[in-house]
Amino acid sequence: MRSDLIKEGPSRAPHRSLLRALGIDELEMKRPFVAVVNSKSDYIPGHMHLDKIAEQVKAGIRNAGGVPFEFNTIGVCDGIAMNHKGMKYSLCSRELIADSIEVMLTAHPLDAIVFIPNCDKIVPGMLLAACRLNLPCIFINGGPMLPGKSTATTNPIGLSEQFEYVGANAVGKMSDEDLENTAFTACPTCGSCSGMYTANSMNCLTESIGMSLPGSGTIPAVYSARLRLAKMAGERDLLKEDIKPSDIITEKSIENAMRCDMAIGCSTNTILHLTAIAHAAGHDINLDDLNEMGNKTPQICKLNPASSVFITDLNNVGGMQAVIKELSTAGLIHTDCLTVSGTVADRIAKAPDADGEVIRKLDNPFSKDGGIAVLKGNLAEEGAVVKKGAVAPEMMQHKGPAKCYNSEEEAIAAINGGKVVAGDVVVIRYEGP
Repeated sequence: MRSDLIKEGPSRAPHRSLLRALGIDELEMKRPFVAVVNSKSDYIPGHMHLDKIAEQVKAGIRNAGGVPFEFNTIGVCDGIAMNHKGMKYSLCSRELIADSIEVMLTAHPLDAIVFIPNCDKIVPGMLLAACRLNLPCIFINGGPMLPGKSTATTNPIGLSEQFEYVGANAVGKMSDEDLENTAFTACPTCGSCSGMYTANSMNCLTESIGMSLPGSGTIPAVYSARLRLAKMAGERDLLKEDIKPSDIITEKSIENAMRCDMAIGCSTNTILHLTAIAHAAGHDINLDDLNEMGNKTPQICKLNPASSVFITDLNNVGGMQAVIKELSTAGLIHTDCLTVSGTVADRIAKAPDADGEVIRKLDNPFSKDGGIAVLKGNLAEEGAVVKKGAVAPEMMQHKGPAKCYNSEEEAIAAINGGKVVAGDVVVIRYEGP
């Protein structure tokens, strides 16, 4: 075992003394040491309950004969970081998360890992670390928040609507009282924000690529089914089977993830993360690859913020495994890919068929191409990414002036100063690293 580096032989007596100071007994000293990498913090609604997830994971590890060792990573909530300079720290936190995990598990050579992420940059940060370390590992996230409600509509809402209400309030279409009342009800539970934003997108893609158990991407945070799934993740003995990320995150499984990305209309941020994860796994992809995949993959789900259908609705009709099963009927999925629980074929054999409404059949998609598109032109010569599935049809073509600014701050100042009017396209140049 890898952990023998700190357990075995006369020269490791000092190491054993430190482990015994932690309460490790002689029976445990002979067992596999399993890291539990938890992003729990009091800052983020998606993470506030991860201590409960970790308890179940550690119980599962003990059930399977391992010894759990938990440590925490940082995490940024993109919603709380928005609209101030904190947002510039969000993406770079992904690298800090990956680096810190690599540091911890190189300095402390354990045998296997259970990752507990939730929210935007934490999921891909942990996936990058998994690829670099290439130890047997599995992911179990904290799950999505339940949708909220508003005085402005009878439909359920998510965080994006709350941001839209700020605009409505600014132009006098929503009172201060209604705006504040909705701020009490838009985010009603713990969990990653309820729409198909980056957090839920990456959790769904982690399941699609095979690094988490079926249901991990969609089971709500407040359901006891998630606690049971966490225990099952801890019990899954990938060390014994010697299954590593390099066995799962392959060229074919990355293609599966890209197909699912397009089929369910994920966040545009997934492109930043999938390209990085593919690179870390040694299977580089680029915007042209993604665009080609999008042109050949129908969008069969349209979830909030593109509609009033939420990820909880997707969970109710079979979740990602039902999506993957429908895509597989047209040969769009590599079903022979290995996952943390059998092959893709094994997993979708137990999934329900697409219901035809939340998950449409391939012969009746929301669109014949994917929910994400790559655009190129004089405003984005190297390419830009748009969540096409959430764009109103009347916005698909536009003629009008483009006003360019060198920073987000300059663009905001122009908007607030009335220098940008309806019909203008605002473009922010970014020339940083």
